[in-house]
Amino acid sequence: MNLGDSFDSAIRSIANNKLRSFLTMLGVVIGVGSVITMIGIGEGTKQKSLSELEVMGSNRITVMPNWGRGRGMGANDASTLKLEDVDRIRKEIPAAKYVTGVVSSRFSGQSTVKFGSASKRTGVTGAEANIRFIDNATRMHSGEWWTDEDNELMERKAVLGYAVYDELFGGDNAIGATIKIQNQNFEVTGVVDYKGGSGFNNPDDQVYIPLKTAQNRLLGSKDRINYISIQAMDSSIMVLLQGQVEDLLSSTRKNASGEELFRVMNQADTLQAIQTQSGILSMLLAGIASVSLLVGGIGIMNIMLVSVTERTREIGLRKAIGAQRGTILTQFLLESVVMCVMGGLIGILLGSAAVKLVAGIVQVPGVINLTAVFWAFGFSTLVGIVFGLYPAIRASNLLPIEALRYE
Repeated sequence: MNLGDSFDSAIRSIANNKLRSFLTMLGVVIGVGSVITMIGIGEGTKQKSLSELEVMGSNRITVMPNWGRGRGMGANDASTLKLEDVDRIRKEIPAAKYVTGVVSSRFSGQSTVKFGSASKRTGVTGAEANIRFIDNATRMHSGEWWTDEDNELMERKAVLGYAVYDELFGGDNAIGATIKIQNQNFEVTGVVDYKGGSGFNNPDDQVYIPLKTAQNRLLGSKDRINYISIQAMDSSIMVLLQGQVEDLLSSTRKNASGEELFRVMNQADTLQAIQTQSGILSMLLAGIASVSLLVGGIGIMNIMLVSVTERTREIGLRKAIGAQRGTILTQFLLESVVMCVMGGLIGILLGSAAVKLVAGIVQVPGVINLTAVFWAFGFSTLVGIVFGLYPAIRASNLLPIEALRYE
């Protein structure tokens, strides 16, 4: 009896017990499907996070006040960034291509923006005109940005993120229209093209106005700013630029204990953190899902032992007419492996469908990770070999006479 005959015999044995074979494979199906789904959703979440970071602008460094530091005399003044910090960075650090101070209504709650009967709660960002380069907001749906001159004159002009424009104007022309921000009139000069961002600083869901207008006419922050946004000349000097900014500000932004009252956040560090955390999460999820495969393997071993017991007389008869020990072992091992392979293939199909379904529900890209597919399928095959080996050995070791006597 050759390998082909053993394979054919294994298939017929599985087909003769369809329900039992399906229930046996179910653990493998669930395990493989879970691994593919978990890793696919984890990868999709990582891609979404990275794409959202990308739409916020490249080569970006942000300087934030280090809240909670400095509780002594003058702590509030020292812990709040000012325009003079922006000027120092601009003048003394050539590696900083664009620099602007930013005030945002999001730190105190969203603002109400109205046009006619339509209104929307959104974030209002006050910054210099170069914020369009830092925030990667140069591509316009319509109109243009207000200018540095508008900032100096504290003009009430606004550029709308696409989500705000769509909510207020519904696709109609917005250029030259007058909107109300906190009941103050602002002229719309432009609409930023759709970027597909989300989260706290979503560029689609905010209104950009001149920094000095925001400080003196709307948000009342005077010379204070919420944070400083910087774009580096090149991504290769991000670490150098971060060090230079830290050295420059540390001379004036420390409390009495010598603690720095600011934090410098590098976009590259954020990117690396997202990738690291996503990798750990994907491995953890895959490990949890793999438990299903092990449980499925135990189920296969159990059913195969039952099969050996049920077919003891058959095994004795085959040995009595000359079947070799290796032939019996191969047949039972193939039954186990075939069930795991079939379960793996079904699991791949169901897992791929589940990735698309869950991704649509949680609104992340549905990623079918081919490495995960091959790994899960290979592991399911290994489970079939490992957990099918003992029942196969037990069947092959049966003595013909004792097997024929078995009732």
